[in-house]
Amino acid sequence: MEIKVGFEITYAAVQPTPMVIMLSIHPSRFSDIVGTERIVAEPNVPIGFYRDSFGNVCGRLVAPAGGVTLQGDALVRDSGLPDVVMPTAQQLPIDQLPDEVLQYLMPSRYCETDKLTDVAWSLFGNTPQGWARVQAIVDFVHNHVTFGYKHAHHMKSAHDVYEQGTGVCRDFAHLALTFCRCMNIPARYCTGYLGDIGLPPPYAPMDFAGWFEAYLGNSWHTFDARNNTPRIGRILLARGRDAADVAISTAFGENTLTSFKVWTDQVDTQSELAH
Repeated sequence: MEIKVGFEITYAAVQPTPMVIMLSIHPSRFSDIVGTERIVAEPNVPIGFYRDSFGNVCGRLVAPAGGVTLQGDALVRDSGLPDVVMPTAQQLPIDQLPDEVLQYLMPSRYCETDKLTDVAWSLFGNTPQGWARVQAIVDFVHNHVTFGYKHAHHMKSAHDVYEQGTGVCRDFAHLALTFCRCMNIPARYCTGYLGDIGLPPPYAPMDFAGWFEAYLGNSWHTFDARNNTPRIGRILLARGRDAADVAISTAFGENTLTSFKVWTDQVDTQSELAH
């Protein structure tokens, strides 16, 4: 299948404000982009792109006084298959983990393993290691946390989510991946497009989604504590230790988000060909 994705985001700024944005499709999906991905600013200020330490594509620009609208779109090929489920994937002993995944066992800005280790072991210490343990964590978080946009707060940490029992998709991901780290399973945060392909209406307003990946059996596997079911058409933008590493924008000065639109739509290839 092919999926049209894109965004239009407007920020107001009183004076020229340097910004870093993370709105490009992840390099792991470059080969799936049909044609080219377009990311532009209005007014037309230059955007310089670079790779960060996690391999994500970042853009640098200076928003002019008055503000800037960022627009992007791409057509992406996708298998049309739901997230892979691999119950036989095993948890590796820490001494057998590759060096590069060890950072995903450590505490990070929103994921305080030190505050949640005792809780994690009391909840999941008797679960089977490997895929079943991660799924038990996902099941717990999915049932423990109530979703609602009114519960969103940029300072909310995994421990806060556990204590309050409320949050948005990034909070579900933070709590689940923190529990994984507490149980010695490397886990990393992901952000990207996730539409409603394959789901019955009604559909919620579109936003960027947050999920996580756990390292089992020498590879990374997708888990989604918010939805807790394999989904179709997940398109990655960025990965990191937590949401602090993959913010869609970072402004070095005062600015205000004034408009935010995201879309991800399956393309009807037969109707496209007819036209």
